[in-house]
Amino acid sequence: MRLRVEFTTEPFDLDEAPAHAVVAREVVEAAELDAVDVGPFGNTAEGGADAVLTAVDTLLRKTLKAGATRVSLQINVVEEGGA
Repeated sequence: MRLRVEFTTEPFDLDEAPAHAVVAREVVEAAELDAVDVGPFGNTAEGGADAVLTAVDTLLRKTLKAGATRVSLQINVVEEGGA
């Protein structure tokens, strides 16, 4: 099974990336995922179910520890081989 996670961390800071946003980017970029797209207002990552769920667990733990006050996420099952 393939999953796609879309997530944001808050609070936002338009002048400088907050520590929790930097941590989120580091987590998804280090995970064994097939596709990662990091942006200023939303992020997506896609891969096998185990890799995505492991990354989400790490993402939640590390971003909250780094100061996130809210993490919004959505997980979707995607077709094998594409979006």
